[in-house]
Amino acid sequence: MLIEDFNFELPQHLIAQTPLQKRDSSRLLVLNKNTKSFSDKKFTDFVDLLNPNDLLIFNDTRVIKARLFGKKITGGKVEIMIERILDDHHALAHLKTSKKIVDDNIFEINKDVSVKVIKKENDLFYIEFNSNLSSYDILEKHGHIPLPPYIGRSADKSDENRYQTIYAKESGAVAAPTAGLHFTDEIFKALNDKKIKYTFLTLHVGAGTFQPVRENDLDHHQMHSESFNVPDKTIQMIDDAKSKNGRIIAIGTTVLRALESKFSEETIQSGFKETSIFIKPGYTFKIVDALLTNFHLPKSTLFILVSAFSGSDTMKKLYQHAIKNEYRFFSYGDATFIERS
Repeated sequence: MLIEDFNFELPQHLIAQTPLQKRDSSRLLVLNKNTKSFSDKKFTDFVDLLNPNDLLIFNDTRVIKARLFGKKITGGKVEIMIERILDDHHALAHLKTSKKIVDDNIFEINKDVSVKVIKKENDLFYIEFNSNLSSYDILEKHGHIPLPPYIGRSADKSDENRYQTIYAKESGAVAAPTAGLHFTDEIFKALNDKKIKYTFLTLHVGAGTFQPVRENDLDHHQMHSESFNVPDKTIQMIDDAKSKNGRIIAIGTTVLRALESKFSEETIQSGFKETSIFIKPGYTFKIVDALLTNFHLPKSTLFILVSAFSGSDTMKKLYQHAIKNEYRFFSYGDATFIERS
């Protein structure tokens, strides 16, 4: 299976650079599982597509201000993109600078905070913060919201709110679970009024989600690792929904990856785990029946995932329809609701 099989032409102007004024005013492209036809709807129609015994599962991760800007002792600029906080003074990070980075390099964020490079491992650097503040406090005070690389502008104050779901709770992500960005208090009220059940899990989205697939043969691609937790309550609600023939609906690919990872365990245990699951055509889905997701990059692991979920030919046609009808793509874009083929 080759990466080129998942390529398509995407006009640049369809890449959403800013969010719409209202979260739930986005469009929704719906795939009919039986006829393979498409329906153009509004996101506010989403609740009408749900059945009484369905269970929605959301990712409650919270995006941290993971991008730091500093300088070397020599004056050169450095950009630090945190991948994961390890403890109060250490983190894993991507570093961008004009010259080679070596162990023991020191970067200054400001007069109160400096960063020391401990060692490099693969594409990441272990770094140590020198400050009276904790790692999270440093990011909160001096960091910037890490907008994706395909958004060609710097983050502003409004992104601190809009590049975050309204139910974000557990700090640790460096990218938003973007399918959840469409949900508003009004949508949740509509879910409650219809007595649709929903629950949460946590997967801390890493910067690796934006990394391109560099291997031509997908069998050689190594996925980045991410931390996730599926609470016992969520597992119980899944069992209950399945017993009543309800659909398990993942709100975003992060939820789908977390659930498929969890239910791949020989013995399901509580607590945070690591997953580097790579879902591609041929994968046998274990738990998720339907998926709400945004539109993804050509040749990305996420477009490969949705192709595995609903069929490669179907996804290519759905994306052609989305492009022809000028749907907005990626993080601040529109959504699609698809079921497992």
